[in-house]
Amino acid sequence: MIHKHAIPILEFDDNPQAVIMPNHEGLDLQLPKKCIYAFLEEEIDCFAQEVGAECAGKFISATKTYPVYVMSYKGEEVCLAQAPVGSAPAAQFMDWLIGYGVEKIISTGTCGVLTNIEENAFLVPVRALRDEGASYHYAPPSRYMDVHVEAVSAIEQVLEQLGVPYEEVMTWSTDGFYRETAEKVAYRKEEGCAVVEMECAALAAVAQLRKVVWGELLFTADSLADLDNYDQRDWGSEAFDKALELCLEIVYHM
Repeated sequence: MIHKHAIPILEFDDNPQAVIMPNHEGLDLQLPKKCIYAFLEEEIDCFAQEVGAECAGKFISATKTYPVYVMSYKGEEVCLAQAPVGSAPAAQFMDWLIGYGVEKIISTGTCGVLTNIEENAFLVPVRALRDEGASYHYAPPSRYMDVHVEAVSAIEQVLEQLGVPYEEVMTWSTDGFYRETAEKVAYRKEEGCAVVEMECAALAAVAQLRKVVWGELLFTADSLADLDNYDQRDWGSEAFDKALELCLEIVYHM
């Protein structure tokens, strides 16, 4: 049933079926239940080659083809895929992965900090402020999306076991990288957002509609803590490899 509204983005149809479903191609593809869906640039392809992961399928978008790898970790099959940046493409690809068998997903990637958090620090988002577009097609309008407690628990359990420091945070998910104005940043900070990124709210909403478990391990990159002096730092480059290692252990524990 569609809930109509004067503003189109606030109209939500709670029917999970759509005219085009993620598995509409009818591919002969059955992916493992566990998946690492990571915003890690070319690290995914390089890692897949290093460990001899099999390319089990491909997600073909209008701009790029994304390989989907399957590897073995501690005796379990795990799906490995590079997530595209931005709420809409990230949501679409993850929905496709779910359509072909994925049920438990861990993402990782960079975030910008709104407060004084050092670079390459690991964070666990437990709630996302919905300032992007894709989540509103997967969940009724609300200010926030909460991250699945099972995923948060698995992430924190592994980080604690390995002695990796972390903080729980609320994140600001926004489509407008170049529209993070000084007043908006200050407003989000007042509300309790510690970091900013582009996809968390959308992926949490996809997981909620499709009834799967999804969570994210963020690591810090650029800083908006000083509104007069934006600092891109080194984009969290020192944490990329460690993040992927942690995700493998996290998804194993899910």
